[in-house]
Amino acid sequence: MLKCRTVWKKLAPLARASSTVCRQNVRRTGLNNSRIPACVPVAHMSTGPAGGGRENQLYVLLVGAACVGGAIYTYRTVKGDNQRYQDRIDEISSRPYKRATEEPATPIQSEPPVIPEPEPEAAPSPEPQAAPSPEEPSPLAPDAAVAAPIETTEPPPADEPVVVASPEESAEPPAAPVVEEEPSPPSEPSPAELTEPPPAPVVESEPAAAESPAEPTEPQPEVVAESGGPAPASLKVPSHTPYLLIGGGTASFAAARSIRARDPGAKVLIVTDEPDPPYMRPPLSKELWFSNDPSVTETLRFKQWNGKERSIYFQPPSFYINAEELDGAENGGVAVLTGKKVVHMDVRGNKIKLDDDTEISYDKCLIATGGVPRNLQVIERAGEEVMKKTTLFRKIEDFKSLDKVSRNIKSITIIGGGFLGSELACALGRRSTEYDLEVVQMFPEKGNMGKVLPEYLSNWTTEKVKSEGVKVISEALVKSVVCKDDKLEIKLKDGRLVKTDHIVAAVGLEPNVDLAKSAGLEVDSDFGGFRVNAELQARSNIWVAGDAACFYDIRLGRRRVEHHDHAVVSGRLAGENMTGANKPYWHQSMFWSDLGPDVGYEAIGIVDSSLPTVGVFAKATAKDTPKAATEKSGTGIRSESETEDTAISPVASLTPAPNVGQHKDEYGKGVIFYLRDKVVVGIILWNVFNRMPIARKIIKDGEEHADLNEVAKLFNIHDD
Repeated sequence: MLKCRTVWKKLAPLARASSTVCRQNVRRTGLNNSRIPACVPVAHMSTGPAGGGRENQLYVLLVGAACVGGAIYTYRTVKGDNQRYQDRIDEISSRPYKRATEEPATPIQSEPPVIPEPEPEAAPSPEPQAAPSPEEPSPLAPDAAVAAPIETTEPPPADEPVVVASPEESAEPPAAPVVEEEPSPPSEPSPAELTEPPPAPVVESEPAAAESPAEPTEPQPEVVAESGGPAPASLKVPSHTPYLLIGGGTASFAAARSIRARDPGAKVLIVTDEPDPPYMRPPLSKELWFSNDPSVTETLRFKQWNGKERSIYFQPPSFYINAEELDGAENGGVAVLTGKKVVHMDVRGNKIKLDDDTEISYDKCLIATGGVPRNLQVIERAGEEVMKKTTLFRKIEDFKSLDKVSRNIKSITIIGGGFLGSELACALGRRSTEYDLEVVQMFPEKGNMGKVLPEYLSNWTTEKVKSEGVKVISEALVKSVVCKDDKLEIKLKDGRLVKTDHIVAAVGLEPNVDLAKSAGLEVDSDFGGFRVNAELQARSNIWVAGDAACFYDIRLGRRRVEHHDHAVVSGRLAGENMTGANKPYWHQSMFWSDLGPDVGYEAIGIVDSSLPTVGVFAKATAKDTPKAATEKSGTGIRSESETEDTAISPVASLTPAPNVGQHKDEYGKGVIFYLRDKVVVGIILWNVFNRMPIARKIIKDGEEHADLNEVAKLFNIHDD
């Protein structure tokens, strides 16, 4: 059509000029003959054949040719467009078929150079896609082989020749035809059966390479799964889940249990980057180190101070269901997807993306990502050699690694004087004699747990740690760390030099807020962690619990707590609110620490050594130890035995406040009150157990007390 228009623009002036010349000639003839013709056909003047000449004939010819050519061009263009459109529609409609048949097709293309017989072995692998007829995938394979060249730029076929033995491995890691239900593979994981939980996600696809050509290697993954712990297997990732819990720690498990309690048919999916299902972390630095079982690193079972044995895992494998069975579970259940990290969160679209590009949509989501252990910058800058000899203690793997290291070296240095550092120092100190191991603990404070305990009690604790066989170096600021002659040399700012074989950095925890950027969630600038409201909500359908939650305490202000009890209670409350409870977080969480079976304490509220304190102590008896407390309660995780019994509100006495300087060398048992504006904001129960409801009541009341000796009597510390 554009060509016709162009030709017409060029020929139009010629036609007008020809018409004008004809008219002028006619008028001249009439004037010369003194008469005007009676009728002059207008048509003959412009295009008539009678007197037109060759110009008019050429004009007609050109216009006709242009029209015919334009019509032909238009017809061919429209016909071609229709054909391309139809081809595109057919290609789009056939994509599911191509993907379903792509896996059987690739073995045929990659295996002809070897033997044609492996083709039937590769064909049964898609069997579960069409469970009623195992023979169906086989005839589909030739069709897929023909269709494959259409998508010439598709990456999976390009990767297959590299793997050779397992074409399934390279074609979209999440797409695996070894599933028992539903043939849609866009979001399926690798076909390695039962290998996903124990190993790292990178190794996950390797067993599949051996599994495809030969069946005898199938039992191997099952054994690996059992030895790696009671992690449930998961082959297929559900594309949607009503309740999604990100993180596999205590808070997630508490939330899952709470959701199922309020909604028995709920389907809950826990996604964790660890290879293990939810487990409790406190025994990693406490009871596990005092076990006499040489295989404790494999069994992860330990004896509590009361002698009872239990596993570190919250529930056995039978408690969970496989992830691929979650969609079809009539009564719902809890599934754990291990070894998978959430790398992106789309809040508007209500979906997440895993590190293998698998997407999962959700109705309601809990973020319980916990935290990652901090490290010293001087160690990070020291190089790879120093980092290899440094342990950041947090997970089961860290416990196993440190246990192995401590049995094969001569000296180990723990940097940090907080809860974790002091607990590990006492635990490793017990091994110092048996394994001829030198244990050194260094920290910048004047004494152990100097940021928490009053100075006099911190000094007493330091002597207790020394008695366990630990060499304590206080007021130590690390300046540099270097590796010389396979030894680590730690140089302090005051010039002291410490040589050691291995370092354990126990210098705190950093909340894991990696999802904040992609999700657009607010992170607290002072305390870190996701900022949430009183109901632990970050968005209308997103909750946060555990170490990663920065919540507002109506008594103590905005806080972020990193303790087991807080993870349990906040996870439980978040789970209730996810099912519509709409409860605010009122709980004052507690924490505890044990320096062996003989000394332990429980704390609640703000316990900061910079605050003024009042300590009331009494003589301890044989029942005032962590061991005796667990024998009485029946559990080593003392927050589990905690009850919410109604505590009597303390009555303020009219006697003047006591002097705070009266302390003895021995602190058998007692209560330490932390004050802010003469109001108790924190309490430590030193070798006083199962009295936490009373302490919680005192902080909740927020009253000013004239005589804290009278308040201490509520804890029965003077009773024998």
